[in-house]
Amino acid sequence: MERYLVLPLVLLALLFAASGIATITRGWVLPMNRHRVYRVRLYGWGQLVAGFALCWQVVFGLVLSDIGIRQWGTLFGSALLLTGIILMGVSQRAGGHRR
Repeated sequence: MERYLVLPLVLLALLFAASGIATITRGWVLPMNRHRVYRVRLYGWGQLVAGFALCWQVVFGLVLSDIGIRQWGTLFGSALLLTGIILMGVSQRAGGHRR
């Protein structure tokens, strides 16, 4: 197992989730993304889901050794990661004007 990957990936996931929590609670977005994000809370939820998905994949992909649980866990983590990326993408679209 690649246990030397676990600590950096978990740290990255926690930083990603912390940024999502800061975005949800305070409305703070990283400076490089501020001009693109139109729906701040949705962006924060996307970051939080993506951070959780990365932790999920680390646990099921690198820590557990049972192949059956490992496959389904990483597949579900990939679906969660895709959901988080879609949420962040939708939050960067400008809303239409209703008449």
